[in-house]
Amino acid sequence: MLALRSLAFNICFYLFTTLLAVGGLPTLVSQRAVIRLAQAWAGGTLWLLRVVGGLRVEFRGLANIPKGPVLIAAKHQSALETLALVTMFDDFAYILKRELLWIPLIGWYLSRSGMVAIDRSKGTRAMALMNEAAIGAIREGRQLIIFPEGTRRPPNAPPAYKLGLTHLYVALGVPCLPVALNTGLYWPRRSLKRRPGTAVIEFLPPIPHGLARAAFLEVVEARIETASNALIASGRADLAAAGLSVPMAETPPKPERSRSSA
Repeated sequence: MLALRSLAFNICFYLFTTLLAVGGLPTLVSQRAVIRLAQAWAGGTLWLLRVVGGLRVEFRGLANIPKGPVLIAAKHQSALETLALVTMFDDFAYILKRELLWIPLIGWYLSRSGMVAIDRSKGTRAMALMNEAAIGAIREGRQLIIFPEGTRRPPNAPPAYKLGLTHLYVALGVPCLPVALNTGLYWPRRSLKRRPGTAVIEFLPPIPHGLARAAFLEVVEARIETASNALIASGRADLAAAGLSVPMAETPPKPERSRSSA
């Protein structure tokens, strides 16, 4: 049953994505139109996931989302939070690696929507360029989303936070909104399996601007990891009660770069 539901969802998801990507080409004339298309895609995908895959996403802590521009630091376990977060912010911008802009068709949308792309080939210069682009996005009143570990990590993997987040926190002068989640239990990385149930994405109390770099990194990591571990434990219990087993641990990927990179 799980395999069939996962297969059905994946077929619907890729068809829906392809149709929207091709049909939405006229939106490339406007950044705002591309943002709205992305939100429609994300909302439609969450609907398919619920109806076809039996998986819903619950957002918690909505009262913690501050008004105006904000730096959002989210745990990253799955592709699920990448699309789900899109539905929660009016004018979002992701911090992402420049190579994603080279993907046919999808890269056009990413470029036109004003995402902040990191050119890692620039070495130490990449951080300054990222800060410059991010400051521009914040001045436009946008909500800037970054995954502090830089890549998807399996549930319960040891944290591997990088210093790109602290550079942005200091440079931008806006509060940081930490985000905890357990999505990796339901939409595992590197897998087509989609487990039914309720994945949780929780917005934690924002961290005001003004902390020193080391103090900020300690606070944001502790908040995200503590809350995520609690959500993972609860999610594992729910899946076990439904007769769905989840491996206790996977071998985490090696960090792409040292902690000093974005």
